[in-house]
Amino acid sequence: MNAHQHGDPARPVDPREHWEGFYGAGKRPWTGKPNTILVDAIGDLAAPGRTALDLGCGSGADAIWLAEQGWTVTAVDIAEAALDIGRDHAREAGLTGGAIVWQQADLDTDFPTGTWDLVSACYLHSTVELARADILHKAAAAVAPGGALLIVGHWAMPAWRFDGDPPAFPSIDDVLADLGVDSVGSEWSIVRTDIVDVPMTAPDGNPSSRTDTLVHLRRSVS
Repeated sequence: MNAHQHGDPARPVDPREHWEGFYGAGKRPWTGKPNTILVDAIGDLAAPGRTALDLGCGSGADAIWLAEQGWTVTAVDIAEAALDIGRDHAREAGLTGGAIVWQQADLDTDFPTGTWDLVSACYLHSTVELARADILHKAAAAVAPGGALLIVGHWAMPAWRFDGDPPAFPSIDDVLADLGVDSVGSEWSIVRTDIVDVPMTAPDGNPSSRTDTLVHLRRSVS
């Protein structure tokens, strides 16, 4: 369930069929580089022996980066075609054994069972049906005591991406409410909430940027 697709509001299209088509037939829609906000937010966390759940992993760049840092990763996406790309890239990166478990699942109906030291959902937006708020609530429940929850989303996109009005994206307050931690108490502490500028290159080759939202929480140990 890739996290970067934008555009029209949700329409009656089968989500799995949509994303299989998005990644199928040899397509490589993303750069293969991990999301810079995730790298900046998670890079200082101790990784060896710890577990991470990457929701909507797409072609696996974040999962591969996490595994290279020492995390044991469960990477979940609705599209088997996306996971195939991730497996290929993981092999190319020399990641073998159980460093990454690739799991096909529709997060609307088949959320992974268990808890993880890190749960990450980067750009969990979709032009087709997606129960995003419910998924994020389940993501919060999947964080182990003492673990971290990282939600990254779009806030405003560069104008060249759209001919008409850009889509509306959830605010940081919306995300916290979706997570069920809008009133953060003893169970959760806020590590960082922020609106972050992300550099991009426009189609004409000129520098550009977009703004993204970051919600980084930590669950209490008890």
